[in-house]
Amino acid sequence: MNIKELYDIFLQHPIITTDSRDVPQGSIFFALKGENFNGNAYAKAALEKGAAFAVIDEQEYAEAGNERLIIVEDVLSALQQLAKQHRTHIGTTIIGITGTNGKTTTKELIAAVLKKKYNVLYTQGNLNNHIGVPKTLLQLNKEHQIAVIEMGANHPGEIKALTEIVQPDYGIITNVGKAHLLGFGSFEGVIHTKGELYDFLREDCGTAFINNDNPHLQAISTGLRLIRYGQQANDELLTQGELLECNPFLKFQWSNGQRTTDNGQPSNRLTVQTQLIGSYNLDNALAAACIGTFFAVPDEDINAALEGYAPSNNRSQLTITEKNRLVVDAYNANPTSMQAALDNFKLMPDGRKMCILGDMKELGEASAEEHQKTIDTLCEYGFEAVWLVGEEFAKTKHPATFRTFADVTEAKESIKVSKPEGFTILIKGSNSTKLVQLAELL
Repeated sequence: MNIKELYDIFLQHPIITTDSRDVPQGSIFFALKGENFNGNAYAKAALEKGAAFAVIDEQEYAEAGNERLIIVEDVLSALQQLAKQHRTHIGTTIIGITGTNGKTTTKELIAAVLKKKYNVLYTQGNLNNHIGVPKTLLQLNKEHQIAVIEMGANHPGEIKALTEIVQPDYGIITNVGKAHLLGFGSFEGVIHTKGELYDFLREDCGTAFINNDNPHLQAISTGLRLIRYGQQANDELLTQGELLECNPFLKFQWSNGQRTTDNGQPSNRLTVQTQLIGSYNLDNALAAACIGTFFAVPDEDINAALEGYAPSNNRSQLTITEKNRLVVDAYNANPTSMQAALDNFKLMPDGRKMCILGDMKELGEASAEEHQKTIDTLCEYGFEAVWLVGEEFAKTKHPATFRTFADVTEAKESIKVSKPEGFTILIKGSNSTKLVQLAELL
């Protein structure tokens, strides 16, 4: 079956599932395959549970005369092509977002701001890969005025592939940093891959929102129509902001370059008290304010959205327990975000500080060097207690006072014995290290 025919079926059954355990009535089941599963084997079960159709790509699972089993060459490719077809058919204005750090938080902030004026579809959680992106696009309907689509990548070419599906009208790269170096090969590889979003916009006459203070982004933005935001004052900025405090929550001021007095100074200077921890979130908030301004969201509504947003998914969340104050940032970790987290933690005014850090994954040959740099920063900042979880940190040259643990299980046992109390504790590491499990014990 070709995509046009499949799309005609989708218009009659516009609910997609890829999980045979969760099959809404009248949906279309796409039999995806992975290293440890073959969705084709569950296609008939999906039909029995209520799916209207099942899309498969292996002939042995077909049945003569059963038109509800749709055969395609490749199920994943069919899902992606269907999403592209739907995106073209609906024609919703789309903002594509990628970056090494902050893309999920920035996406959430952008969506919160735009929802003050528009009907917005946006990526849920971090469903930003080759499966999550098409599934999000297939939720578009005629009521949606704007969509904010997050795109992630671990290897070169992935953003290019996703942009060809998403076809964004606008785009934003939050930043570029040292992450997934094992897949990208180098920091330059990271820049090139994230820059594939710019490449699409450049070729398609799109518009990019850019952090004017980021030299790496500036270097690859030639030939683009740019809408600029930043912290450093510049006549070209649509939105400019400055940090007021981070104690522990980010508070900042911003102004809208479109509205000026007779002498050219900003006519408005708005103050925002956020629920975000970390001065590094200022750029994320300014991006949202800039995009909201561009799309004519009133300044007061922008402020309300930014102040009302509360982070989740263990991203820079403050938790106060009976014994400690916890800064939980255990969803993701790479050298760039780790340094930013430590810099911010140092600036927090709390007295007794403790760091529990987990290994940073997928750094390849750079792993030893980058973990040692983190140790050097910890030594410089002089936190009262430092716990390190994982074999990469264990290999570093670190003071004897720094405690090391093979895994989170060992760390949990030590917490039960030592019972840390009266600390402000930063918990930071890659999600796979599972440091979030420590929070309930602290």
